[in-house]
Amino acid sequence: MPDVSVPDALVAGLMEIERHVAGLGWDQPARLFALVPTEELISAEPQLAEHLTGGREPQPGQLSAIEQDAFNAGAELAETLARIAWPDTVAGVALSLERFFLPGSADAELRSDATGTDTVRNHPDRQEIRVVVGVLRDGGAHGVARIRSHPDELLAGADLVPGLAAALARTLD
Repeated sequence: MPDVSVPDALVAGLMEIERHVAGLGWDQPARLFALVPTEELISAEPQLAEHLTGGREPQPGQLSAIEQDAFNAGAELAETLARIAWPDTVAGVALSLERFFLPGSADAELRSDATGTDTVRNHPDRQEIRVVVGVLRDGGAHGVARIRSHPDELLAGADLVPGLAAALARTLD
C-alpha cells in the first residue's frame, strides 16, 4: 500500500469531515476537530481500530478527526480560537463553519455597521457556503467548501480561506 503524504492526508481528513458535517444537514454550528495520526490513536485506543480503518491497516501519515464536542465558537470566532492550545499529540486542527456571502454586485448595498450582517442574511442574492479548513503543525493548510445551491460541487484549495487557516495555525503554536 503506498504511503499517504501529509498534504494528501490533510485533504482526505478534510473531505471526511465535510462528509460527516454534510450528513448532519445545513444550518450547523461551527465544529472544531483535532487531527491526530491514526496509527498513534489506534496504539493508544486499540478498540477504535475497526471504526477508524474499517479493518484495514492504517496508511502511514493517515489522520483521524476527533470532534471537540465542547467547542462553542460564540459570537467572536477569532477570539475563541485565540484561547485554544493543543497538546503535541495533535498533528493538526480543522474547523467547519457555514457563512452567507453575496455577489460583488451587492457590495454597494452593504453597510459596515451591525445591520450589515442582517442585510447579507436577508438579501435575495445571498449564497450559503460550508467551509472546512485544516492546518498541520508543519505549516500545511487546505480547505474544502460546498455552496448550498450547488451541492454536488466541492471547491478546494490550499488558500481557500487564508485568514481562517492562519487563526487555526496559531492554535498549534
